[in-house]
Amino acid sequence: MRRIATTFACSLAILMGLALYAFAGQASAQKKTGSLILRGDMAYFLGPGKPKNCTLSNVYRRGDPVGWRIEAVDPQTGQHVEPEAQLVVHLNYGGTTKDIPMRWRANDKNPTYQFWVAKWMVPDDAPTGIVHFTVTAKDKYGRTGEYKPFDVEASQLTIVDDAPSTK
Repeated sequence: MRRIATTFACSLAILMGLALYAFAGQASAQKKTGSLILRGDMAYFLGPGKPKNCTLSNVYRRGDPVGWRIEAVDPQTGQHVEPEAQLVVHLNYGGTTKDIPMRWRANDKNPTYQFWVAKWMVPDDAPTGIVHFTVTAKDKYGRTGEYKPFDVEASQLTIVDDAPSTK
């Protein structure tokens, strides 16, 4: 009888411990704080098989496909935020702002592509020169973050007056 009581008490203690652990995990998951960390790059988005596809660049010509690859990281865990987070590229050129929604890149075929992407085809009538942009993010907890490129003219997104680099 003593053995049954001891086994029962130990089992009950383990179950209560697991329940407490699960409850504590839920409570901490709901109290997310801090600003999201955004990092990324720009590259040619020419499509698979093209020699310059995914080549980093900040200089583009009219007709070129500018691509952004951005990670949004939880400041508390160091892990990517949920794929449902909303990221948007805010592009300022020609006196207007264009918002380009980003999409989560990972899928069944490419599960390691753990970042968001957006593509912008430089219009034929785009003015040459520097094009300013930022990327903003918002996750399901309401936390936000912003990516801004370095404020160095030589590293800014720049449109030049030549034929497209589509090869």
